[in-house]
Amino acid sequence: MLLDVLGAEIGKGLRVQLAHPIGHVITLLISTIMYLGLQFVLGQGELRQDLLPQTLVAIGGYWFLQYAALVMVADLIEEKRAGTFAQAQMTPAPPWLPMLGRLITASIFGLAVAAVAALVPMLVAGIAIPLRWAALLPAALLGANVLAFTFLLAALALASPMIGALQSLFTSLVMLLNGSFLPLAFYPDWLAAAARLLPTTLGIEALTQTLFQGRTLAEVWNGGTLPWLLAHTLALTAAGGLLFARNHRRALQEPS
Repeated sequence: MLLDVLGAEIGKGLRVQLAHPIGHVITLLISTIMYLGLQFVLGQGELRQDLLPQTLVAIGGYWFLQYAALVMVADLIEEKRAGTFAQAQMTPAPPWLPMLGRLITASIFGLAVAAVAALVPMLVAGIAIPLRWAALLPAALLGANVLAFTFLLAALALASPMIGALQSLFTSLVMLLNGSFLPLAFYPDWLAAAARLLPTTLGIEALTQTLFQGRTLAEVWNGGTLPWLLAHTLALTAAGGLLFARNHRRALQEPS
């Protein structure tokens, strides 16, 4: 039964998103133009091949976060405004299960947009990103970090009428500071430390160390990046779970 509820939630989410493909196409187009345009400006009239690979990995993490959060939060806001959120929860399944289905749907579309949006600049600008087995674990932890933050935003969406503005603020900060413009090595120490508090930044740092610096997982772990990434992800997960438990009860008590 639990799998049926989960599958139904995922299927519903996919149908809703695929019903409006033009929005996804526009998002892809704007994202690609934005990235290449920014790199052209920062490169003072040229695309710098020494910076493009690292910044493309970073903005790929941002695209994943931006789109996954957009899909999940927008869906919840629509149900809250329409007064159908409580009805959607009338199931013997635990309340976190539909949210897990929404999160899977958001991750599917977030990954799809991030992959396509990264592939286009790779082809247009000839960006080469090496593939290394050591990067698989940081990539997986980066994805978990993004989804943990997405769930936290969704938990906030259950109670906060300002979630749209908060989401825009947080994701904009991520884009500005996670290395999408310049690699973290170019930042002053204090700004790099602040950037590491944001989602994706530590994951991007671990990924770039394995992909471009050739470090092993043991070296990345001993350097502190992986332990901090794991702790950051667990902290986001715990905060999201606690907020969801509290705000879910409040949302169900609100009049439809």
